[in-house]
Amino acid sequence: MPAGKLMFSKIRQSITAREAFEIVEPDLQEVEREISVESVASVEAITTINQYLQAGGGKRLRPALLLLCHRLFGPSTDCARRLAAVVEMIHTATLVHDDVIDVAKTRRGRPSTNVVWGNHISVLAGDWLYMQAFQVALRERNFHILDVLISLTQMMVEGELLQLERLHRIDISEADYMELVDRKTASLFSACATLGAAAAGAEDSVESKLGDFAWNLGMAFQLVDDILDFTSTEKILGKPAGNDLREGKVTLPMIYALEKASADERRAVEAVINEGNYEQVPFMHVLQILERHGAVARAYERAHTFTEKSRSIIASFAESPAQRALQSIVDLVTERSS
Repeated sequence: MPAGKLMFSKIRQSITAREAFEIVEPDLQEVEREISVESVASVEAITTINQYLQAGGGKRLRPALLLLCHRLFGPSTDCARRLAAVVEMIHTATLVHDDVIDVAKTRRGRPSTNVVWGNHISVLAGDWLYMQAFQVALRERNFHILDVLISLTQMMVEGELLQLERLHRIDISEADYMELVDRKTASLFSACATLGAAAAGAEDSVESKLGDFAWNLGMAFQLVDDILDFTSTEKILGKPAGNDLREGKVTLPMIYALEKASADERRAVEAVINEGNYEQVPFMHVLQILERHGAVARAYERAHTFTEKSRSIIASFAESPAQRALQSIVDLVTERSS
């Protein structure tokens, strides 16, 4: 094929992130209905909280990832749609618990559940949502699916415990940070892809390959998320900028900056962590420290190593609308602004 025609073919075959989500839009609508039905409890407070959480929206990236991985092998199935609801319910439950632990004030631009209903009720509502997700998954009568979900949940809880142990510490290494990202974020992405393949009856080797693809995607997603916490705005993020450091979390951009920081700069960062605010040290001063040491650019470079690995894995699958959609989601993760 002449070079010009080959280039035209590549352009014609590529799709946007929006088009990627449109491929599974009918399925995602079914997932929303499934979540709505499965969020009704015999205790009114739990139902009300679940409805509040669902109304808060979200990218629904994890269900879309599961459904698109499933679509690599054929049309969507009821099993895949139910599992997509399961992973979103588990994700939502983790957010409820995270907000309680972090004493968060906002989530997706609205008051967090712990602010509206208090810690006790929010923790129990999160517990209920976890168990309901497993209740839905149990209906598949598939031990492999349950094994993936149980291992995932244990990983995420362990990640939360490790994060609590490392809060308000300035001596966090890049390896420490990567371990947290692996457990708290990448493991869920990997499980989504694995479950999508499992619901299609894919071979173990293919499941593993897709799990690796999504693990790298999840690592990149969290790195970019932590960068945006410094570089984006509250209006875009749905929560205050600079929130991680305020909560005592030292993420990759700050880890890189601290490797080269002066004693005065380290003391400034410690002041924010210890005080839990930017009153003594303005947020702009922290941004200047990051800029001075090229920390944000370096963190983006690290994120790109994960997206490149993810991109190379999904490129090895046969070309199809679902495969092209997954490629576009890889690009979306690195280039997103929220």
